[in-house]
Amino acid sequence: MKDNANKSLVGKGYLLPFILVTSLFFLWGFARAILDVLNKHFQTSLNISIAESAMIQVTTYLGYFLMAIPAGMFINKYGYRWGVVFGLVLYAVGAFLFIPVSSIGTLNPFLIALFIIACGLAFLETSANPYSTELGPQETATSRLNLSQSFNGLGSALAPVLIGGFLFSSADADVSMPYMIMGILVVVVAVIFCFVKLPEIHHEEEPEVLKSTGSTVDNLKALTKNAYFLLGLGALLAYEVSEISINSYFVNFVTGMNWMDAAGASYILGFSLFIFMGGRFLGSWIMKSVPAAKMLLYCAWGSVICMLMVILTGIAEASETESWTRFLPVVFLMGNYLCEAIMFPTIFSLALKNLGGLTKTASSLLMMTPVGGCGFFLMGMLADSTTLIIPFIIPFLGYLIVVMFARKAVKA
Repeated sequence: MKDNANKSLVGKGYLLPFILVTSLFFLWGFARAILDVLNKHFQTSLNISIAESAMIQVTTYLGYFLMAIPAGMFINKYGYRWGVVFGLVLYAVGAFLFIPVSSIGTLNPFLIALFIIACGLAFLETSANPYSTELGPQETATSRLNLSQSFNGLGSALAPVLIGGFLFSSADADVSMPYMIMGILVVVVAVIFCFVKLPEIHHEEEPEVLKSTGSTVDNLKALTKNAYFLLGLGALLAYEVSEISINSYFVNFVTGMNWMDAAGASYILGFSLFIFMGGRFLGSWIMKSVPAAKMLLYCAWGSVICMLMVILTGIAEASETESWTRFLPVVFLMGNYLCEAIMFPTIFSLALKNLGGLTKTASSLLMMTPVGGCGFFLMGMLADSTTLIIPFIIPFLGYLIVVMFARKAVKA
């Protein structure tokens, strides 16, 4: 393993592209984190159940699943910059649609708008994640992506605080207002990207098996023969199931246990996501000297332990009403946010390692994994039919799969 300490984080001449691309991570982090408070808001304003509100996640992450491969094909043909611009346009269209659909007062029109936003986010993530890994030395790719993803964490942390505080401040809060502001901001960013040229990355002297033929079908066939990549793909899907399900379930869990109201729960979620953001900055710094695969293994075991403690303390304290110990499940949930912080960018970059010309196609496959957010639907069904603690078995199993990939990556 090469020492990363003397390697630059960003390659010469790539600083401006890195800054611009990193700004996108904030935008999609904010958009995805809003979903975590929309669930509770729509349960109240539209009088629907937890499982019914989970259609917000199902629709959004189904958009990722369906659009990831087309996004990869588009980016292969037109390049990273136009992939970003097209994604921002779709993002803005979906955000502005919230203005007319908010007057209808039913869930389905909102789902259409969210689906369009998700299609835009699929383009952004399929472009920006691999692009960030390639704007510098291969040895610091994981650390670089973790730094970019830290701003994703910032967007994720601010959304529950700002949007949750707004939506839960009044029964008449207009959900279209924050989306209108987001739409305007996204249009401005799209205009900037139209006039800034991003350098395309070219892979030279690749082994024949790693060369892109230009055919998505051929590239996919080549990737299906790569057992290491397939395990990374499975680990990223398991992580997405765990992370998105926990975020989406958080407010429902805290309010369902009668610990605080929805506004208070959204602030606690926001604080937890600030811990998550801090974990990514910290992880980016640590991985300059600690191998990324080992860091992933340590953190994956940490999340497994945190989930186990959430389940055990939740069962033990479910009937407790006075003791401070009844908040222990939330404490362990916060600990999990620290442990899981580096997982997405680290799994993503490790899975793309040494793929050369297959990187764009591989990235589009990896960006299908947010469909794991549909796992919240299963958590909602379990919560509606059993107890509020039992659903945490799902993320517990997901983090165990991440442990399996991390062990493989350490040996690779």
